[in-house]
Amino acid sequence: MTVKESLISSQEQQKPWVETPLKESYALSQAAGCRIFLKLENVQPSGSFKSRGIGYYILRRLEELPVGTTNPHIFSSSGGNAGLAAVHASRTLGVPCTVVVPLSTKPLMIAKIKEAGAHEVVQHGPTWQDADMYMREELMTKAGAAAIYAPPFDHPDIWTGNSTVMHEIASQIPGGAPDAVICSVGGGGLLNGVAQALDDLNLSDTTTVVAVETSGAASLNAAVHAGELVSLKSITSQATSLGALRVTKQSLDYAQRPNVRSVVLPDAEAAMGCWRLADDERIMVEMACGVNVALCYDGRLEHALGRKVRPSDKVVIVLCGGSNVTVDMLAQWRGQFGYVEEGLQIVHGVVPSDLTAPNRQ
Repeated sequence: MTVKESLISSQEQQKPWVETPLKESYALSQAAGCRIFLKLENVQPSGSFKSRGIGYYILRRLEELPVGTTNPHIFSSSGGNAGLAAVHASRTLGVPCTVVVPLSTKPLMIAKIKEAGAHEVVQHGPTWQDADMYMREELMTKAGAAAIYAPPFDHPDIWTGNSTVMHEIASQIPGGAPDAVICSVGGGGLLNGVAQALDDLNLSDTTTVVAVETSGAASLNAAVHAGELVSLKSITSQATSLGALRVTKQSLDYAQRPNVRSVVLPDAEAAMGCWRLADDERIMVEMACGVNVALCYDGRLEHALGRKVRPSDKVVIVLCGGSNVTVDMLAQWRGQFGYVEEGLQIVHGVVPSDLTAPNRQ
């Protein structure tokens, strides 16, 4: 059976991603001193925004397969959210997906990838590079022309898929344009999509993009300060989903624009963003996402924007999601990093956001 016979056209088949809600958060708005909106990418089929970019990428590759190609097979070497997205997208489109991960991959993520419906999960080698090479040279070679490689972030089609999140925001937010969009940066795929969409919407001159990383995984910030791409020697942040040693060239180009601000926070503040979001909104996210939320608290947003926050400001946090989080992990982070809240007058029974809004009368 050929691809043309086995797959319905992309216009008729179900997309591997969904339109997600844009929710105004009154608790976070009070904390930040302006209107905070959450773009809930955590409800994507894979649990993160990566359903968009990787889903779109796989759709395009399937359309390009030569006539007569049988049994297409997706291959991903990501043991994180990109691998989950590849599995979910492949399952939606009716094709198998094999994921190859290094031996260091956490059992939690391996279990989630298997539960999502992966054709096979293979562990090989100590590093991602070892797993990726094995997959390309051994498994994909055996699969022949039917093999389709799904990169985690570095491809223009992935950026185009990710750009749909900003187009949705523009159609959902009151007034049609946010004053600022906050997104985290790993390899840069989400930043590229957001910036690409702002260009398409003619909003790049009016909407600030705050690109957030954690200390120990700040490859974009290092590149901005150096004026050229920089490869980190290692990733030391616990926000492992942001652990790209080097961002894309396109990400650096966007980050050098006047409307883009690069911000780095320590793991402790990223973890704080996770447990406060759980307290305020009953939403669990991993550190790579919590680092965005952390900007709402204790005056951090004003520092990130480089100006005073106005009550009328509309700020969107792309709640990018991620599956590397459990209730036990949240409790562990709070125990490990709870010192970041020392000095705040936390009143029993009162949500922390009631006490941290800047510029309140």
